[in-house]
Amino acid sequence: MTTFGYEQSLGYDRRATRLLTGLYRRIATDIDTSTTTSATVVDLGTGPGKLLSHLTTRRPDLHLHGIDLSPHMIEIARRTLAGHPVELAVADVAELPHPDASIDFAVSSLSMHEWPDLPGAVTELRRVLRPGGGAGIYDFRFSRTRQIRHALGAVFGAVDTETVRLPWHPVALITCYRVTA
Repeated sequence: MTTFGYEQSLGYDRRATRLLTGLYRRIATDIDTSTTTSATVVDLGTGPGKLLSHLTTRRPDLHLHGIDLSPHMIEIARRTLAGHPVELAVADVAELPHPDASIDFAVSSLSMHEWPDLPGAVTELRRVLRPGGGAGIYDFRFSRTRQIRHALGAVFGAVDTETVRLPWHPVALITCYRVTA
């Protein structure tokens, strides 16, 4: 997975604010319908914490966690989420800092294509999900599609997909992969 330096992280934060707010709102709505009251949710590859910021406003009942490989992204996320009860950690998705069966819902927005050990990361994702828990993985539609579908299917069985169009773009650029533990 790519680790962003400090300046790259600040640039990503600016772009995410400007370009991805609609996607984060869409994902937050999907999480609303996929989780129960007081569910534990982890954002894999949280970056500057924009999705978690939307969730703290919409769903203060959720127990929110965010991980990112970049300490700079986590530093920006801490500033973004100051005053909110969100647990953030520098961690690799292939080595999640969560106990077995401790997460109700996992989400990733535009980071899965960066995971170098896709099968290992998916296996680790399955380890932390509670029975009946789920995941929504949103990633670029034309990036590693076959490998992503294969890795998720090998561990979870059924994989539901949906194309997602960003409000400002005429073509659907994102695929959402949904799985249940």
